[in-house]
Amino acid sequence: RLGLERADTAEKALCVIVDLLEKYGQGGNCMESHMTFTYHNSFLIADRKEAWVLETSGKYWAAEKVEGGVRNISNQLSITTKIDREHPELKEYAKSNGWWDGEKEFDFAATYSYVNTARMTTSGGRYCEGYKLLNKHKGSITSEIMMEILRDKESGINMEGGFMTTGSMVSVLPQQPNLPCIHFFTGTPDPAR
Repeated sequence: RLGLERADTAEKALCVIVDLLEKYGQGGNCMESHMTFTYHNSFLIADRKEAWVLETSGKYWAAEKVEGGVRNISNQLSITTKIDREHPELKEYAKSNGWWDGEKEFDFAATYSYVNTARMTTSGGRYCEGYKLLNKHKGSITSEIMMEILRDKESGINMEGGFMTTGSMVSVLPQQPNLPCIHFFTGTPDPAR
């Protein structure tokens, strides 16, 4: 929200978020119950001209500029070797912890998570299912198709049960500056409604 408030481009919002992350860190309970559950955050940041994926691990982060096609995030790191911006100590911190030898190509997701990055787009998780649904409609995605994807319960994108989807948003950002941007928000926690 502070990125939206303080920046007028996607790249500037990225800078706002990483500056705050480096200064204050992240945390806080993600559950309303007394059970403690925290995780690191990922962001899709877009304006009319460009889009970025920002993924974090503590105060460390990596950002990928989206150059075309489709891109999604879920509850795992997905930035691998295409890193366009990064925390200045990202690689050194990984090296000092023995997570990366400094020789092979640096892979953010593989280094900073337990996820096998080779399986991310082939396993049955939310990331994989979102990737498949977006690619199925690649080149012809409309706001209606995006809403349909976000309502999908079978894929796990629209979660129900112990962890529930709390809201969804679809934005239409025309590249022509004379056309208005349109934003759709869910009115209830369940995007299927």
